[in-house]
This record gives sequence, C-alpha cells and structure tokens, in this order.
Amino acid sequence: MTLVGRATKVRRTVFDGRLGSERSLPGDRGVSACCHPPKDALGGATNPSVSLPATSPTGAGPTVIFFPAGIDNHDVENVVQNGSTLVADAEEDRCRQVSGDKVGGWFRHFGERFLLEDVEDSPRKGDPTVSLAKSLACLTDEPLSTENQNAKSPSELKRLIEVRIKKMVKARYLNEKFYDLMDVVIANAETLRDCYDLVRLNSHVELTTQTDNLCFSTMAKQITNGDFDVKENSVTMYEKSDQRQCLVLPNLKLRVIQEAVRVVLEVVYRPHFSKISHGCRSGRGHRSALRYVQREIHNSDWWFTISMRKVADINVLSKLISVMEEKIQDVKLFQFIYQLFDAQVLNLVFGVFPKGHGLPQEGVLSPILTNIYLGMFDSEVIRMSLRYEGLGLGSNEEKGLEQPKLRWWFRSQIKKSGDSSKEKVEATEGNKLNVCRYMDEILVFVSGSRDVAMSLKSDILNFLMSSLHLDVENQMDPLAVDVNSHVLQFLGTSIQVRTREAEALRAVHKLKDKVQMFVSQKQKVWDSLTVRIGKKWLGWGLRRIKESEIKQLGLSTPILDHLSQFRKPGMKTDHWFKALMKIWMQDVNAKVEADEEAILSKYIVEPALPQDLRESFYNFRKHAMDYVSSESATTLELLKSSLNETRSEQYSNKKVIALEAPTSCIKSSLLSYGIVGLQGYPKHVSSLVLQDDDLIICWFSGLIQRWLKWYSEFENFGYIKLLIIQCVRKSCTRTLGAKYQVPEELIEKNYDSELSCIPITDEVEAEMASKPCGISYSFDNNEALSYGTCNSGLCLLSLSRVKAPSRVFNCFVMGCTAASPSMYTLHVKGRQRFPGWKTGFSSSIHPSLNRRRIGLCNRHVKALYLGQISLQSIEFGVLRKLST
Repeated sequence: MTLVGRATKVRRTVFDGRLGSERSLPGDRGVSACCHPPKDALGGATNPSVSLPATSPTGAGPTVIFFPAGIDNHDVENVVQNGSTLVADAEEDRCRQVSGDKVGGWFRHFGERFLLEDVEDSPRKGDPTVSLAKSLACLTDEPLSTENQNAKSPSELKRLIEVRIKKMVKARYLNEKFYDLMDVVIANAETLRDCYDLVRLNSHVELTTQTDNLCFSTMAKQITNGDFDVKENSVTMYEKSDQRQCLVLPNLKLRVIQEAVRVVLEVVYRPHFSKISHGCRSGRGHRSALRYVQREIHNSDWWFTISMRKVADINVLSKLISVMEEKIQDVKLFQFIYQLFDAQVLNLVFGVFPKGHGLPQEGVLSPILTNIYLGMFDSEVIRMSLRYEGLGLGSNEEKGLEQPKLRWWFRSQIKKSGDSSKEKVEATEGNKLNVCRYMDEILVFVSGSRDVAMSLKSDILNFLMSSLHLDVENQMDPLAVDVNSHVLQFLGTSIQVRTREAEALRAVHKLKDKVQMFVSQKQKVWDSLTVRIGKKWLGWGLRRIKESEIKQLGLSTPILDHLSQFRKPGMKTDHWFKALMKIWMQDVNAKVEADEEAILSKYIVEPALPQDLRESFYNFRKHAMDYVSSESATTLELLKSSLNETRSEQYSNKKVIALEAPTSCIKSSLLSYGIVGLQGYPKHVSSLVLQDDDLIICWFSGLIQRWLKWYSEFENFGYIKLLIIQCVRKSCTRTLGAKYQVPEELIEKNYDSELSCIPITDEVEAEMASKPCGISYSFDNNEALSYGTCNSGLCLLSLSRVKAPSRVFNCFVMGCTAASPSMYTLHVKGRQRFPGWKTGFSSSIHPSLNRRRIGLCNRHVKALYLGQISLQSIEFGVLRKLST
C-alpha cells in the first residue's frame, strides 16, 4: 500500500538524473517518501534525464507520497496510475483511496524520489512543518474493501461501518448543533445499506451471503417524503390468555431504519454521557459497573437501590424530545420518533424487565433513549454531590486517602478568612455520594450520617418523580454497609460486604468445605442404595400379589385374602397395587415428602435396616455437620498464635465486596427448565429429545459458557462448577440416552469427543480450552457493539415440525436467507420481577411470545443456544405474513 500525502515543502534529492540514496527512519523500516514537482509541471514535460522503474518502490512497508498543497485533487488522480495508493491531505485532514494500479505511472511521470527523513527534518524557515503522524493518521480511515471484510472480525466490521456514518453525522455539526440528520444521513441509501449490514452482523450472518430484496433508494425516498408507514412495517403479538397484553415488533425494513437512527444518536450523545452511567457503551458495561461498585463501596457507610416502573407516556416522550432539541435540530427525526411511539413500536420502558438481556420487548432504540433521558439524572447527581460534599475532607483524612489539592486549598482559604461559609463547610465534612447506574438500575452509596443518606434518598426520589415523571417502587431504606449484614441485589447478582480472611483461616474453611462435600457424597450413596432396595421391595410385593391370584400355586395368605375383599370388581392387579400403596402413604402421613423415592427410603428401607448400621451412619453425619457448622476454640487459638497479631488484625479488618451468583434462583431455573427433578437429581430435558445431537449438546454448552463468562470472578464460582459437573453434564447425557433409549455409560463412550465441551472434572477452565470443532464460544464484551447479546440468557425451543416439501420457509433471523429445515416452538418458563436475577436463562420473555413458532436454520439455532445472537434478531411476524 502507498500513502500519498500533501506536503508544503520538501527537499528533492536527484543527482544527474539518477535517484539519490534511500534511507528509512528508525522504527519505520521499509517506509519511503515520494514527491512530484510543483503544479505547473503537471501539464508540461517531465525531466527526460530521469528514468524510473515502471512500478512503485519495493519494500516491506508502505510507500508514502507527498504532493504539494496547491495541487488539484483531479490532477492527482490523473497522475497516479499504478499501485495501491491512499491519498492523504495533511492540511485538510482527509484521505481517499485511488486505483490500485496507478502508483507506477506516478513514478514514470515525475521520476523523482525523496527521503522521508528530509521531509520531516529539513523544513525551510518560515514554512510550516508537516507531521508524519498527521499524514499517517488517515491510514485508519481506509475504506472497507472486500479483502478487509474477509480478514476482519464482526466487531471490527461494525466499527468501520459506524465510522463511515460518524463522518456524515459530524459533517452536519454547526453552531453546537446537528442539523438535518434525517434527510442527509438517515435517508441515505448508503447509510441504510450499512445499517442493513449491521443488522446482519448482529444476527451472525456473513456479509458475503445472499441478501434480502430491499431497495434502499426507495426506502430513502419514502423517509425523505414522509411516506414511510411505521404501522405497516410492524407486527402486533397478543398474549393468548390475555388479549390486553400485546407486543409490537418491527419488521426488517423498520429495523434497518431504527438501526440508522440508533447509530446517529450514539454519535451525537455518546461523548456526553456521564461516568456513572453504564450499559450500551464501549468499556462501560455489566462488568465495569460491578467493578466500579467494588472499588467505591469500601469507604461508604450507607447504600440503597432505586427501582423504577414506568412505560413511557406522552409526558416522558415530550421531555425526552425537549432534551434532544438542545443538540439536534431536525423536525423530521422527532416526527419519526413520535410515529414509533404512536405505533407502540418504540418500546421505551423503565423497569418492568431487566435491560441488556436481548429480550424482544426491549426496542432497538430503547438503550440509547434511556441513557439520553436518564442523563438528566446523572447531571442532577453531580449537582447533589457538590451540594452535599461541599469542600469537606474529613472522611478522606480519617481513611488515609489522598487529598485533592484544589479542594484542600479552597478549604484552607475559607477557614483562614473566617467567612460565614466556614460553618457550611464543616457541616458537610465527611459526606460523599457515589452512584452507579446501569440503564434503569440505580445503586447509591453514601458516606456520612444516616440523616444525610435519608436526605439524599428523598432528593433523588423527588427528582425522578417530579422532574422525570417516573414511578418509583420498592423504596428501601438506606442500609448500613456492615460486614455480613445485608445482601443487596444489583444487576442480577448479590452483593455483600465481608472481611478478607487470612490465609490460615481460609485454609481451615477450605478444609470444612471438603468435609461438607465428602458428607454430601456419602449421603447421596446412602440415598441411592436405600432407594434401590425400596424399588426391589415394590417389585417383590407386586409379584406376591400376582402369584397369590394363581390358585394352583397355593401362595395366598390370610392377609392377602382379607385385602382382596376390598378390591373392586374388574380392577387390574397393577391398579390394585397402586391403590394399596396410596392407602398406605395416607396412613403413614407421607404427604410432606417430595417424591416416591424419598418415601421408600425413609418409611420402608431405613426402618428395616440393622440398627447398628443406621446409628453408625447417623452419628457420622451428625459429627461431620457439627464440625462444618462451627469452628472449635482450639483452631482459633492456633491461628492467633501462628500469625502476627497486629498484621492479622489489620488484614482481617479490611472490607471486601463479595459478588455471588444467585444459586437459589439458579437451582429453581434448573428445575423449571427440566434439567433437575424435585429432589435435585439431574434428568433428561424432554423438549430437546427430538432435536439433533449437536443442537442438544450446544444447548447445554451454551448454559455452561454463560456461567463461565458471568460468574468466573465470583466468590461462589466453586458451587457453579459443581452444578456444571453434577447436573448439567449428567442431564445432557441422559437427554441423549432418552433419545436413543440407551444407558448413560454407552452415551459417554460413543459421544466422548462431542461431550468434551462439557466439563467432567473441577478443572473447568482447562477442559473448556479443548472444545470440539464447529462450536465457537466467542463473546464480545463491548456492549456498544453487541448490546443485548453478551448478556442474553438461554431459551428453550422444542421441535414443532420437520421440513415439509409443500411449505418451505426461510430462516426467521433478520438478514438470513438460508432455508429453514425445521420449525421450532418457543417456551416461556416464567417471568422474574424487576430487576431480576441472572441465572443463565431468559427469565423475562414477554408472555405474548409463549409457544410462538419460528423457523430457524441449524446455524442460527446453534447461535441462539450459544449466545451469539439473541431473540431480538428474530422476526416473529414472518409466519403471520406468509399465512396471509
């Protein structure tokens, strides 16, 4: 590649028609610089004594060509004839790509070659110097070619597309406002084509595949003339049991336009977002919010969360438009937003369901509009912190933190002057406000007295309700930030303050965990053996009843004869035996037990076992649990004597923020999705039995990958590993076994390579490195480029119909034109109350989508299971459109 840059002054090095020696700057090996004569030489004859090769100079790096500032762009393109050249204008900060086979003609035409070192180091007096960095800066603006598309990742392609749109948006900036964005940027065929590519990239579709039949020029004209009908390009989904609850979703055309509006608004507003806001921003996503909480909460005294619940109405939308008018002057853009609101396809909701989980009811414009609207709250928080903190430094001095010099100087000057404001300064000493906002979830932590925390909470609620017209629910009182006091729910995780344990104490706790695990394993063995004996007892009892009915055997007993009197005429033996068991269960009052296996173990087998065997096992369990539940005084004394007392106290008194996965909710989700039974044992998932083997394995692998991604840094990640090994893997093998009616051992043997993506030991991270081919676990943590995908939960699909020759559908994923071999049914397993817990599953899908049929190709079924796309990428109205 050759870079042609505009330079004002250069020094030529030509000796008797031959090229001078060529050198490279340190660190720029193979980079050379070229230049041509002044503009008047373009139309005239060149120096005949100069002879140059027909091709551009060779070298390992790019060739840099500078041309005078006065030369015309058209003349440059006429002169450059061979070679791949990027023309860069150092004065106007612009660059352009010229034909790849023009560089050689450049050298043949002028026949002069110059040193890059001379360009940088030998400027004439009075002439402005040209920076090499400024000339090379245009390299990043190289247009997107076919070769670049094949070589770049989806995230890089998204960035390049957004950069192109960003240039068009910034060209409309004048007098601190952006003008005519709808007509010039959004209603542009190239912009719509780029946004269609963004939709396809978000849908995990290759850009080289066949595209949909969309006429972008016609769409652009409709937007410009105001003829684009939003309602005709949307579909309404009603809940089957309650027709009042509906969900309006866009089709592909409207989705492309919404994507264009989203990119434009992010270019305008992203630089102005506050540092306390997270979500839908590069570098400020789910993890950054939790890390901010861990870093800032140590020095706080009180904390509380704020939950909002509000579906945007006309008051909220009018307030939002008035805020946007401060930076954008575009009547057509605001009219289009009002049209989306009237058609109920805007889907701007505060609270109700967690944001950023890839749910269909979260509109495409919802993230950016939420951040714009709640940006007013961020600004108010800054004003509150200035008002409450004042210039006080008491809290920082006590805690040994570094003091801001400017604040220290102001405070000292006020105290020396004896101003009346000195009392106000002293009154605010020690107060500090920190806020972390992820979309519409807000966590507030305050340093100071309880009265200060209550006053801050009251001011925040008043601003949200009066100024922003939002409803606030679950108004919890500020809680003290104490060790092991309260567990706070934020972003689907539990947050608790703890003290950091010493190494020796941590070793004791680790030993206790191992003892507890050993006891649980023995308990499982005991339960499985007693259940096995109980099932044999049931079989023996049923056989005795059947044998007693055969008179020739003469095995009837007085008890069986007496019981047979209560048998109804025509009742079969199996039915009669179940009736006897039901009467017996009522007699022993076994309704409190979870299932039949527990009844067999507790009421039949254990009482029949030898007494010494039962007592020995019960004593073992009792002593082990006593050791697990409490630490002995001897162990504590040994720890105190073995450690340095002062250092141990300083170390143990340090507060740490413990982030934990919601294990109880995870176990409930495993039960509702059919991975485990009522007793907690793994079982086969009946909805997956009819699907292909690789899709079944991908479903379980997707759940594991989400847990590894979300919980790998959490305190209770060890328990998550146990769930992976003991529940998820066994459920996967039992699902495959139920499909082929073979035992688990045969599945483990025959599917050894396929199941390698599901760990079998505690070394989860090491085992996941050796995953099978065809399964990719690439997650993009940049929420600005993959919002809704990186935090999307696993959904459950069941096979509804296999491919029928009479009706052939394409894949329902937006931008995908591949044929759909099968039809699937989406199952909604329940909805959590906002803000909800992150369990690895999609727990807040809109009820109108329950049991909706969707057509998916195998590629996108895998992508949906593995978390590479979310439900937002599926066009749910395709089936209704085809049926009409």
